[in-house]
Amino acid sequence: MRKQRAFQIGIHPINWVGEDVREHGEATTFETIVDDIQRLGLTGTEMGRKYPQDRALLKRELDSRGIRLVSQWKSVLFSDPAYRESELAAYRSHAEFLSEMGSTVISTAEVGGSLHFDPRRTPNEKEVLRLDEAGWRSLAEGLNAAGSIAREYGLKLTYHHHGGTVVESPEEIDRLMELTDPSLVWLLYDTGHAYYGGADPLQVLRKHYDRIAYIHLKDVRPAVLEEARAEGADFVTCIRKGVFTVPGDGCIDFAPILGELVARGYDGWAMLEGEQDPALHPPFEYARNALHYIDARLEAAGGKE
Repeated sequence: MRKQRAFQIGIHPINWVGEDVREHGEATTFETIVDDIQRLGLTGTEMGRKYPQDRALLKRELDSRGIRLVSQWKSVLFSDPAYRESELAAYRSHAEFLSEMGSTVISTAEVGGSLHFDPRRTPNEKEVLRLDEAGWRSLAEGLNAAGSIAREYGLKLTYHHHGGTVVESPEEIDRLMELTDPSLVWLLYDTGHAYYGGADPLQVLRKHYDRIAYIHLKDVRPAVLEEARAEGADFVTCIRKGVFTVPGDGCIDFAPILGELVARGYDGWAMLEGEQDPALHPPFEYARNALHYIDARLEAAGGKE
């Protein structure tokens, strides 16, 4: 039986199959993932690399299990004006696909400057290249243009602040929100990436709530993060070390976060994320435990029937 909650909770396939760490869950099938999602009683997911590329097949498989495709990650390189037109064309194709699938938001992140995602970087580099003033302006202009495209298709561009990128810290989140058009660029609030980037997740939620249109619920293992930082580990190495986990298994206190969402009447989607080695942390069991943890706190906040 599917529970009634104050807002819609889904789950990301990254719990089963790594996106940035390709060996995590490499042998796991699409059918395993969506069957587990159905067993969990959840009705929303994001696109994953094991999902069928054929739109009709994907829709049929999800529909048969009562699951909706809520979003799909879209990398963009707007900080460099030379890439603007090609990136916007790719964004339009992405929006067209998600609109056809009945999605509501586009998870969007700038990859310029990133060690792992920027195609211009070389393997021997060690640091994320932060944006200069021109880069910030170009990024904001590109996002506003992409947000306008998303709106054409009945979608919202939700910007995913993300570890290992140029919008990672609380100050960078603030800057992005200041520079972009609130009617075109929304925020994908990610609890785990907020903590990873040095923010208090609750403070980010309170400060930017009016811009939040999508949520990822992720937890952090602080001892792993501290060790990784001491070693100078990059973002992907941190994932391999197990820095992230599902809510209730790390250090983030989700009670005030969930209470804030209930009190403010949030009614969008929130995706459970663990982003860890599924061989060590069985996805179904971890997700089930996370749901119990979340439901207990929603009940205490008056957000669960």
